[in-house]
Amino acid sequence: MADLRLEREFPVGPEQLFAWVSDGTKLLQWWGPEGLHVPEHDLDFSRTGAWFSVMENGEGQRFKVSGHVTHVDAPKSVGFTWAWHDENDKRGDESHVTFTVEATDNGARLVLDHRELGDDEISASHEGGWTSSLRKLEAALA
Repeated sequence: MADLRLEREFPVGPEQLFAWVSDGTKLLQWWGPEGLHVPEHDLDFSRTGAWFSVMENGEGQRFKVSGHVTHVDAPKSVGFTWAWHDENDKRGDESHVTFTVEATDNGARLVLDHRELGDDEISASHEGGWTSSLRKLEAALA
C-alpha cells in the first residue's frame, strides 16, 4: 500500500490553522484542486461522522469522494476515511487521511498523511490533488 505525506508551514497559530482544516466554511475555500469547485458537500471535520464532497471542473465533470470522520483532537489533529465514487455512485477502495497541526516558531505546520492508497500511481495522483489544494490554502492564509 502506498502512503503519502505532505508538510506545509503557515504564518498563523495552531488554533487558526486547525479551524481552516476542520470547519466546513473554511474548508470550502481551499478544498479540491485548483480549477474545481464544490457544488455539493457535507464537509465538517469538527465532529465525527459521515462527510462527502462533489468536486466539479469547468467541463461539468463531477468527482465524488466520501468518508467518515474517525477522530477530532482539536487543535491537534483530525482523521477521516476517504473513498472515491464511480459514475454509478458506488464507493471504491477506502484510504485514510490525517491532518496534524503542530506549533512552529513562526506559526504552525500542517502534516497531511494519506495512507493505504493502493499503489504508487494512485499515490502520485493524490499528491498532485493535495498539493494543488494546499496551494489554495497557502493563498488563503498568506
